Amino acid sequence: MKSPKTSHQGQGWSLDERDPKFIEQVMPYWKWFYDHYFRVKTDGWHHIPPNGPVLLVGSHNGGLASPDTSMMMYDWFRRFGTERLCYGLMHQSAWQINPSLAKLAMKTGAVRAHPKMGIAALKRGAGVLVYPGGAQDVFRPYKDRHKIEFAGRKGFIKLALREKVTIIPLISVGSHETLFIMGDCYEQMKVLHEWGMPWFNDFDPEVFPIYLGLPWGVGIGPAPNFPLPMPIHTRVCPPIVFERYGRAAARDRTYVEACYDLVVTKMQQGLDQLVIDSGKV
Repeated sequence: MKSPKTSHQGQGWSLDERDPKFIEQVMPYWKWFYDHYFRVKTDGWHHIPPNGPVLLVGSHNGGLASPDTSMMMYDWFRRFGTERLCYGLMHQSAWQINPSLAKLAMKTGAVRAHPKMGIAALKRGAGVLVYPGGAQDVFRPYKDRHKIEFAGRKGFIKLALREKVTIIPLISVGSHETLFIMGDCYEQMKVLHEWGMPWFNDFDPEVFPIYLGLPWGVGIGPAPNFPLPMPIHTRVCPPIVFERYGRAAARDRTYVEACYDLVVTKMQQGLDQLVIDSGKV
């Protein structure tokens, strides 16, 4: 299936920006961070089938740097090769916050977080990586670092049901310690914005965290950061298969809600076990 046609090529609306040669060039850099900086441990990759489309549903951590995301991608490429298709659904604000970095991400398989892009990628037989929790997940406070937070977003459930694909959960611990998020002052900033103070005129960041980390020391707002060198443990969990699939199932709100609750419950159970296995209790 061809990529959806649009006049916004270069902004995440094409599946053809992915560049296996570029991925091969950055693999040695990812490897250094994987082996020496984050000292990653991983397991569960046998749960991913050797071919065919899958929906990889993750919980990510550590601010905009989100090192567990890139480490998961590195693991995918080193295990399956750069030619096996895998696309990551990236929030549209990424093209506004840092267009240059977004373009580089596109070369590794990043596309717009939009249903038509997910559908198009799955129809190509690709793995599709989605982090439903978005900003609320990646910037959740340190006290909630071991909590699955999807902010009630169920688009990924509808995608899995409509396209009849298996969900494979991805979890991790350690990455949320690369940036210590103390809290969120989004509501306070929203009030100031309503009073006329300038604040992200082009987009709503959904969160406005206060945190400790590099390079700012004490930082405020969803700004880019450089992660601290903390050990990360990632895990691919057993597939989640629903009882019903198809368009009718995807339109059934009660059923979608039940599937969503099942995924969150299964992933929370997996994360609780990973915390114990990693000695992070």
